Amino acid sequence: MRYITTTDDRPILRGIADHSWHARSACRDLPPSESDRLFFPLPRDHRSIAEAKSLCGGCPVKKACFNAALEQGSKEGIWGGLTEKERRPWRAKISKRLDYERVRSAFLGRDVHLSDAERETVTRHAYVRGWSPERLAHTLRLDLDYARDLMREAAHAVADRDRHWGLYGTAGDQDDDGERPENSGSDGETSDDEQDEKPAEEFSPVARHIHTKALITALGKAA
Repeated sequence: MRYITTTDDRPILRGIADHSWHARSACRDLPPSESDRLFFPLPRDHRSIAEAKSLCGGCPVKKACFNAALEQGSKEGIWGGLTEKERRPWRAKISKRLDYERVRSAFLGRDVHLSDAERETVTRHAYVRGWSPERLAHTLRLDLDYARDLMREAAHAVADRDRHWGLYGTAGDQDDDGERPENSGSDGETSDDEQDEKPAEEFSPVARHIHTKALITALGKAA
């Protein structure tokens, strides 16, 4: 019997209730008064801010500290080596974040913080996989009625995608008015003059009947 072992060096995402990273922080042994002076300084106390950033620079859990501040919406203090002003652009874009590692972790059962875009992606994949609203509610720790609403929205989104898939035909099937052009010759063949006028290379899109599920699957694997 052969065993296949793999090594995954990707960092494990911190769960919502996971605060174990506090014990590995560089500031864990500081007295409370010193921590307040460094990480919650006065607006113009540039010396304390620089000292706090220097301490955060070598901290092994700087990223976890930064993510915790974003997820909790912390607007005061220095977290992850960044001040509130420096974290403001990141906080404004947190709802649009789409990290597929977080999406994958949610499917694996980890309780991670998901943005609106990530929750929408999980819901659509769950609908395509045939999940029930109860299973989605258990996975995302949601209310059952809210999970049903999310699944209903995912069903409409998938239906709209499939309805418009392959809507446009190949080039030459229709003109600008949506009507098929009439053939100039009686047998449907082009004349020699028209063939001479054609360029050596022209764009040829994939025909509508080739847009099959097998092709979509193959393109997804290639991507």
